[in-house]
Amino acid sequence: MMFETKVCIIGAGPAGATTALQLAYMGIPCLVIDKAVFPRDKVCGDGLSGKVLTLLSRIDKGIAERLQQAAFKEDSWGVTFVAANRMGMNIPYKPGYQKLPGEPRGFVCKRLHFDNFLVEELKRCPQVQLMQGTAITRYQLEEGGYLLSDEAGTVQVKAQLVIAANGAHSGFTKDVAGIHMEPAHYVAGIRAYYSGITGLHADNLIELHFLKNILPGYLWIFPLPGGEANVGIGMLSKVARRKKVNLKKMLLDTLQHDPVMKERFKNATLHGSIDGYGLPLGSKKRRLSGERYMLVGDAAFLIDPFTGEGIGNAMYAARMAAQQAAACIAANDYSAATLLAYDENVYRVLGPELQMSTRLQRLIRYPWLFNLLMRMAARNTQLQELMSAMFHEVDLRKKLATPQFYLKLLLGR
Repeated sequence: MMFETKVCIIGAGPAGATTALQLAYMGIPCLVIDKAVFPRDKVCGDGLSGKVLTLLSRIDKGIAERLQQAAFKEDSWGVTFVAANRMGMNIPYKPGYQKLPGEPRGFVCKRLHFDNFLVEELKRCPQVQLMQGTAITRYQLEEGGYLLSDEAGTVQVKAQLVIAANGAHSGFTKDVAGIHMEPAHYVAGIRAYYSGITGLHADNLIELHFLKNILPGYLWIFPLPGGEANVGIGMLSKVARRKKVNLKKMLLDTLQHDPVMKERFKNATLHGSIDGYGLPLGSKKRRLSGERYMLVGDAAFLIDPFTGEGIGNAMYAARMAAQQAAACIAANDYSAATLLAYDENVYRVLGPELQMSTRLQRLIRYPWLFNLLMRMAARNTQLQELMSAMFHEVDLRKKLATPQFYLKLLLGR
């Protein structure tokens, strides 16, 4: 089987699907190949920021509207941060929010449903050719493009441009882009589904608990439809290796013995298994493109180093990749120098937030400092509003990414 296409997207998850949708709405045909057959599960925290609806609206308002009406998601209105000293603070995504239709800045839903939703949207697009159940493992750069194939060589694709969107373990990222997992910029995580947890916020705020026994990692609780919740722990791989941490045991011990969690989980039921996954962080700037290729999503290492949220960043980068692909096609120029514009756009848009989150990630290594920040924020309404605004104001993110901001905060200026 031989296919020829201007653009081949490897991976049909949120990054790959978003790239294809943006190309389709610009009238550019593409081929999308994924090793899985959808619907398929994906181990993840299942939290989606407001970036998702914002981005889908920019591509096609109809897609965003269909997602808003979907029954498989739970609207969420903010985040609860809990420091090691047990001081908690609710930070809404939008100050003074009212629970109006179409208003939430974020939501939670299982990747099984969300990813399949995007694949179904691809099927609406005649410009998109979707191939499922095929793993592309070989990549050969030739004159005029890449020759891609599966291990047996039974499926071959000639593509003028390749967009790698096949996740944290992307062979293309390692073999072609030369980017490898670095424990200092990678998080090991585990995820479980529970029902019957008490104490969930009425407005489905997602919870991030920076408990003393888990630092510099954190425990999360994300409410899902039907009374379920996604519960897990994430920890920097470098630390987990050094301390020889068994994350599954840490999670179960915390839920059973922590004085607060054991009460909240005493009547909770675990559904299914506890599964692990890796999160490639955007805490280090990397080259995301080269001759005739771009990386998007987890294959581009763009996950937020503080919250672990990667889907919004993946989709933003995906749209930029599609726009860059359109420019390359129009100019018939797929050189590494031309594609460098994609890197510049990604880090211009996402860079300030990634820098800020990297600094916050370092902050939680010092429990006393994080506790102090939480105590100050609890008494300072203006600071709370600033923290809320950081979710949707780019200029503020840039401000929060500067060390001077924290110095002034700690000095009370």
